[in-house]
This record gives sequence, C-alpha cells and structure tokens, in this order.
Amino acid sequence: MTDTIPAASRLQTEFAFELPHGYVDGEGVVHKHGSMRLATARDELSPLIDQRVRENPAYLGVVLLGLVTTRLGTVPHIHAGVIEQLFATDLAYLQGFYRTINGLSEDTGTVACPSCGTRFTLPDPGSGLGES
Repeated sequence: MTDTIPAASRLQTEFAFELPHGYVDGEGVVHKHGSMRLATARDELSPLIDQRVRENPAYLGVVLLGLVTTRLGTVPHIHAGVIEQLFATDLAYLQGFYRTINGLSEDTGTVACPSCGTRFTLPDPGSGLGES
C-alpha cells in the first residue's frame, strides 16, 4: 500500500517568476526565469544576525531574497551577492513577488474607533521584507 497525497491536499511551496530585465552574469548572459520558495521563520530570523544587516538594516531584503530564491536561469548558486547585482526594477519585482507568495501583499485592515465609530484603514503590517 502506498501513501499518496491527493493533489488538492499538497501545499505549493515553490513559485516560478520572470524578471523584467534579468540578472546579467559575469559572462554577459541574461537570466530572467527563476523560482522562489515560501519563506520560513528561520529565513526571516537568520538575516538579523548577518553583519551586513546589522551595519545596514536596508540590506535585510537582499539577504532574505538570497535565501528564498531557489533558481535563477542557470546561475549555480543564488545568494545575497547575486541579488545585490540585480537591476532596481528586478529587485523591486522580487520584493513584491516575495510579499505575494507569502501572503503579505497589499492587504489592509479596517478598524473602527470604539468611541466615535469612525472607520480607519490600516496599512499592510507585512510590507517590508523580514518584517512579517
């Protein structure tokens, strides 16, 4: 007897993407197609001890994307050094893609003041990479 999990019960953990411009490697080859996996708690926490992030908190997103990007064309190993060489448009695309696949995108909440009943829209609390 084999244990097979129905397709409807499987969680999709890896997602394909296509960069707007692409990563240009040392030989001038452009890599546009890749994949990214869902982030784990460890992915979000481990960059916090990285010296580059401690010196410059803005580097958090670069380190995090280097951890969760599993494929980029034929680049053999994806890491923060690869991510930091992306064009700004591609970096922004990957940041948005990260937020989307991890359920952190563009969601807002609406709350009401208990005293007067005025309704307010709250910004998405997970808008920054590593800040979910």
